[in-house]
Amino acid sequence: MERLFSYGTLQMEQVQEKTFGRKLSGEKDTLMGYVLSDIKIKDPEVIKTSGTDTHPILKFTGNGTDIVEGTVFELTPSELAQADEYEVEEYVRILGEFESGKNAWVYVCAATEPAKNSDA
Repeated sequence: MERLFSYGTLQMEQVQEKTFGRKLSGEKDTLMGYVLSDIKIKDPEVIKTSGTDTHPILKFTGNGTDIVEGTVFELTPSELAQADEYEVEEYVRILGEFESGKNAWVYVCAATEPAKNSDA
């Protein structure tokens, strides 16, 4: 199983049903070194699925006191690929380390992410 951290629309039940065909269950965790911002989405399918054209996005700061709370979901590898298709080009998927000490994939702002951390 893959682990994916969600802090935004992937926590919405209608997005999970449309993207994965099921409601996900997960556990709360906290990502450090990032802050929440907003982005305007232009993809009509993503807007239709989420019901909004404004989505949250994480921006890298590197400051350990900057934290973002969310939920870590367990997904199959094929569901992770479906999540990749849902996210628009402004996001990049990286492997993050969380307050719990565990690792999980997370979608962050491609423009602020240091290139050395990009895994996807």
